Order: sequence, then structure tokens, then C-alpha cells
Amino acid sequence: LASMQSSSKSCPCSCPSFKLREVASMYFTVVAVFLVILVVALQGSVPRGNDFPYKVPLDPQGLLELSWNVSYPQRTVHFQLLVRELRAGILFGMSDRGEFENADLAVLWSDGHSSYFGDAWSDAQGQLHMDSQQDYQLLGARKAPEGLYLLFRRAFSTCDPKDYLIEDGTVHLIYGILEKPVHSLQAINISAIHRGLQRVQLLKPNISIPQLPSNVETMEITAPDVVIPSQETTYWCYMAELPDGFLKHHIIKYEAVITAGNEALVHHMEVFQCAAEVDSFPHYNGPCDSKMKPERLNHCRHVLAAWAMGAQAFYYPEEAGLAFGGPGSSRYLRLEVHYHNPLVLQGRRDSSGIRLYYTASLRPYDAGIMELGLVYTPVMAIPPGEDSFLLTGYCTDKCTQLALPAAGIRIFASQLHTHLAGRKVVTVLSRGGREQQVVNADGHYSPHFQEIRMLKEVVAVLPGDELITTCTYNTEDRSRATVGGFGIMEEMCVNYVHYYPQTQLELCKSAMDPGYLHRYFNLVNRFNDEEVCMCPQVSIPQQFTSVPWNAFNRDVLKSLYRFAPISMHCNKSSAVRFPGEWEKQPLPTITERLPEPIPHCPPTPGPQPAAPIPLDLGKLRRD
Repeated sequence: LASMQSSSKSCPCSCPSFKLREVASMYFTVVAVFLVILVVALQGSVPRGNDFPYKVPLDPQGLLELSWNVSYPQRTVHFQLLVRELRAGILFGMSDRGEFENADLAVLWSDGHSSYFGDAWSDAQGQLHMDSQQDYQLLGARKAPEGLYLLFRRAFSTCDPKDYLIEDGTVHLIYGILEKPVHSLQAINISAIHRGLQRVQLLKPNISIPQLPSNVETMEITAPDVVIPSQETTYWCYMAELPDGFLKHHIIKYEAVITAGNEALVHHMEVFQCAAEVDSFPHYNGPCDSKMKPERLNHCRHVLAAWAMGAQAFYYPEEAGLAFGGPGSSRYLRLEVHYHNPLVLQGRRDSSGIRLYYTASLRPYDAGIMELGLVYTPVMAIPPGEDSFLLTGYCTDKCTQLALPAAGIRIFASQLHTHLAGRKVVTVLSRGGREQQVVNADGHYSPHFQEIRMLKEVVAVLPGDELITTCTYNTEDRSRATVGGFGIMEEMCVNYVHYYPQTQLELCKSAMDPGYLHRYFNLVNRFNDEEVCMCPQVSIPQQFTSVPWNAFNRDVLKSLYRFAPISMHCNKSSAVRFPGEWEKQPLPTITERLPEPIPHCPPTPGPQPAAPIPLDLGKLRRD
């Protein structure tokens, strides 16, 4: 040992003596090499361009286009964001209802020299913060003739309290465009940037697409050469007519037909079939709210097809199709197109609509559409100033026992519907007092985004089952009670379920027994100084207007809706009820409820620095 020590002292040291600058240079070289290896490794798992089946423009000008796919095994969404004209950066993210406060964001920004990508969140004042858990994972970036592509992924659930939980139903996507460089993420003023929102269903169902028969035919219901009005919102109506002698066919698929260049303006579309009882309908091509629109068009309410921005083609199950044509079916169809033109563009022409795929080879079953939820009646009302008020409609065991076939029905699609105060909608199947499964739910529902959605799995409904639909409303911006009804400022709570085989049951809905509302108004008069006029000539909406909305009156109304007997509407397509006693029916008893879903947290890879990823956009490869 001594000789070794002596030797070490006598021999010159073989290690070089580094200066601080050299050490720093080597360190950053190693970091750069690591980042290159990381990006290459990540790009090995980057989905190809054709692996993104869903696409939607984010902004009205089409500067930002989002594509995505869903991996249910990995519980992950892969995003591809096309930025056609990159300025100083972009913001992309999700929030409860499209707000920029309390939002979950992926941000690309430039300080004028370098660019950065990071996972961020905004607080209640809209101030941005770098997230301590970086869950928007950048997979790659590339330049193409059409612009810059950013590829990143995000798990459905991250268990990060600052992150948005991606669920079934509507997702409010938000975006912002940075015009000038900023020296840091915190320097971004979200109130001063060009920003907006887009609604989509991110978690599309992973179902197999049925094969179309060889004799399939197509029919396009499109409004011819419409000049889109230079206003933010327009509903356009166009009447179409089936050929004379058009026999019974089955619709087995439909999809949108969008005029090229108008993808960001056509918000949603529906095709309605008119009532067979009305012999003829006048031709019309104009705004749906015009005084020139014939009154008779209001009898065209039976939905044949519904599409909303971001939706793919809709397929019927192989064993069923939606019947149209033939005896007892109207030849008249009404197309309704919602144009969203926030930039008030002028002179844009459009011939968008819906393409129907149909066949004369009828499938084993006719598909049907059944209304669930609440009857359109002012008996059901929401007090003003409510942030979360629940109303529930019932399709009772008594009705399904009487009206459904012994083998039951199969629900394969659903369209939820409320008016402007609606915030959440859910329909649950109950059997023997026990909740079995959710038929359809949307915890971030928007009345501005309604589409027929194919269910992830077919729901079997048997005679004696109950279908319970609950809607949640927000009336914080209203000073008067909101009653049920057809008007846009009135409310609805409906789930249009698509099922087979078709039955005579077209409407299975309820409302509180009107006699109990009369008792409520009596109680209000007894316990309040202000009196609600209960004269026969005074309407229910007028009576609700007279109610002083203190805590007592609110709580009593909530309790009444939870416990009072109901008037059941178990109706045939002729609007006539099935035989039976339907008034003052007891509410269904639920003895066992479904457990609340528990978010699935992905495995934590270990501590990750809350730091953005630097990007050298000037050196990106071009396609």
C-alpha cells in the first residue's frame, strides 16, 4: 500500500485538469445528445398521419386544425395539432365549459430566440403556471407545406388536481394564438390574445364498422348554393322531397357533406321527416326563424339524421335500419343547418347537407326512436339563481312491461337534449330497483353541441326495466323561474334513444302530478307575505313568476320533485297512451345505485422537473 501511495505521488496524474467553461460545454453537449435520443425514441411511437381518424377545425379561420385518436388499452389520447401560420406560439387545452380560467393547457411559446413546449394550468384569475406534473407529453414536431405539426399525448386521467379528467361525452377544447414573443410562460396575458373554444366528443366509441351491402344507394339532402348570412348564428331550413312512389327502404348509414372551405362554418345539421298526417308541404329555402317560413314546416320533427362538427359517419347495426318511404311515411324532409360565423364573413356560398346511405334489401329489424325524460310542461321548473338544479324524468317498469316485446329492445345510439340552461344529462337503466348501467351520460353537456352518438356497447332493455333520465341546470344568469316547454328560454330534458326492434312505444316520459304543484303554491302563500295568485285564469308560468325565491321555497320545490307522485306518459306513435292508469303513479324505488367511477391513475414514472421542453423550430425536418 505504501509503495502504491508513493508511486501515485511520484507519477504525474493521468486525469486532465478541466476548466469550468469546458465542464459546462461538455454538460450541455450531453444534455443535447440526451434530448435528441429522447425525441428519436418518442418519435418511434408517434402515430403516422393516417392514424388520426378524427379531425376538427379549432378556429373559424381554419388556422388551427386538430386531429386525434383514442387508445382504450393505454387510456390515452394522441393529438396532432396543425398550425398553419405559426406566429409566437399557441395554447391548446381543456376546461369545464370552455373557460380560460382553471384550465388545463399545453403551451408552445417563443421568447424571440428559442421556443418551448410545456404542460401548464391557469388559476381562477387566468394566470398561467407551469404544471409540476408534465402530462401533455410532446412526441414530435415537423414542418410541412401546410404548416407546423405538433404531436403530443395525454392520458384520460392523470390524478393531477390541476389536470382535466377526460371522460365520455362533450369536451370543451380551448385555443389561443400568441402574436408576439413573451419572455416567460407567466408573462402570457390570456385576456389579450386571440382565443376561442371548440366542442367535440374526444372519446369516440371503439366499435367495428358494419360492411355495406352491394346494392346500397345514396341520397344527398343539401341546401343548394346558400349565401351564408353575415351574422354570427343562422339556422337555415331547406325542404326536400322523396320521389313519387318511393318504396320502403332502410337507412343504414349517413355522413356529412361539407362544402370545401366551409368546414369551420357548418356547426351542426339535422334531417327531419315530416308528419305523415299532413298531405303536402310547401317548398322552402331560407332562415328557420324567418317570418316567411311556412307554419306547416313545424310538423317536420321526426329526426332521421343528426351531425355535429367533429362527428364521423353514423352506422346502423347490421341487423337493423331506419325505415323511410312507403305507406304511412311522409315524402317530405326538412334539412336544418346551423351556421356559426363569428367573424361575420360575407358572400360565402354553401351547399352542405347530409348524405343518406339506404337499401331496398330490408334488414331483419326496423330501428326506432324513443323519447325518454320529462314531458314538455311548465309543471317542471327551475328557480332562478341556481348553479346546479336537478330534474328527473322516468320511463317506469309499468310502461316497459306493457309496451316492450318479451325479448326486450336493444339501444345502440342516443341523442341528449336540453335548452340553454342544461349542463349535465344522464340516463340510467334500473332493473328490480337496482341500477344496472349508464345508457348515456354527458357531464359537460352543451346545448350548442348535440349529435346522435353511437354507444360503446348495446344496452339491452327488458320488460319491467326502468329508464331514468336526470338533467342538471344552471340558472345563475336568470331572474325568473325557468319552466318546461318548447321555447328556447324554457327547458327540456330528453334522451332520444335509437333502438331495435321498433315498437309502438314512442314516448316514455313523466312529470310531477299537477295537483301537487297546486299544493306547493298553497304552501308558499301560507308561509310568505307575498301571495301567489292561484286564479284559474292565471297560467303556471305566471304563478312561478310570483314565487319569492327564498331558501325555504327553493328547498320545498326540490323535495317535491324528489318525492311527489308522477303523471306517466306511456305513448304510442299516435300520441295516444297505452291503456292503463297513468296518473299519480309512485316514483320508482332505487335500492342499489351504481358506484361512482374511480379515476384510473397511470403509473408514475418518478419525479419530473416542472420545466418546458426547448424546441428549435428552425431546424425541424420538412416533409
